[in-house]
Formats: sequence, structure tokens, C-alpha cells
Amino acid sequence: MLGTIVRFVVSALVLLFVGLIVPGFQIAGFWTAVFAAIIIAAIGWVVERLFGRNVSPYGRGLVGFIVGAVVIFLAQAIVPGMHVTILGALLASLVIGIIDLFVPTTMRSAP
Repeated sequence: MLGTIVRFVVSALVLLFVGLIVPGFQIAGFWTAVFAAIIIAAIGWVVERLFGRNVSPYGRGLVGFIVGAVVIFLAQAIVPGMHVTILGALLASLVIGIIDLFVPTTMRSAP
């Protein structure tokens, strides 16, 4: 349970950072970012269940990048205080992917 809370806090901090550096991506504050992290995780879980791990926002490659951008763009419809343009969602997906290489928000198993 504590690991889940830490993961959402780290994700929220990443979203706040992305909101500072990515044009077209705005998030109102910390609690909005926490709520956005939860919603993005939920939408990502649904996408992964429907289409498989390779099409999830955490999947590798171009498809995972595009799906990540779509998930971020869709989340703004649910999260008050989050405003994202299409370009902002694409850039945010790229930046989040890069940050995730260094500060992973999910535990990965060894190959």
C-alpha cells in the first residue's frame, strides 16, 4: 500500500514538473496532479486490459508513445484544473517517457 502511495506521489511530482516545462500542458497544483496521476493510471490500466501490454502507455516504441499521449489528453476531460493541447500531450508523453527511464514510477521485472 505504501509503495502505491509513493508511486502516485512521484507521478504527481513528475506531472507538476512537466507542467512547468511543456507548453500546452497545465496542471493547477499538487492535489490536481495526484488526481491526474490516478486517472492516467486508471485509463492506462483499461487500455492495457483491452489491447495488451505492448499497446499500453508503458509499452515501448511509437505505439506506446502515442497511446501515452492519448491517455494524457483524455485525462483532462476528467481532471478539473488540467488543460492539455494535442501538442502538449505529445510533448508530455515524450518528457514523461524520458523521466521514467531515470525515475521509474512502476517496478519492472528483470528480463
